[in-house]
Amino acid sequence: MGLLDHLKSKLGPAKGKVSDLAQQHGDRIQHGIDKAARTVDERTKGKYSDHIRTGTGKAKDAMDRLAHKNEPGPDAGGTTPPSGSPPGPDAGGTTPAAGPPPVS
Repeated sequence: MGLLDHLKSKLGPAKGKVSDLAQQHGDRIQHGIDKAARTVDERTKGKYSDHIRTGTGKAKDAMDRLAHKNEPGPDAGGTTPPSGSPPGPDAGGTTPAAGPPPVS
């Protein structure tokens, strides 16, 4: 058994626990992600808004996968929106405090 196989076998039960927590507290986690994104965006004065928005979307997608909300199957890579389209308010994107609107 290789090192990765050994690690996967040890981390299997932990993934189940994390998945259960993500299902139970998904709204709180997403709220925390949004709050952190807003804080970082304000402190950087909007300079990295696009990067923050991208990272926020990826973090929420990962949390959704952990909570098994988007059951893509074991071999599928999951579904993610195209990287060129900015997430809307329902998709969990953050809106910059100031500046021009995002270009679609």
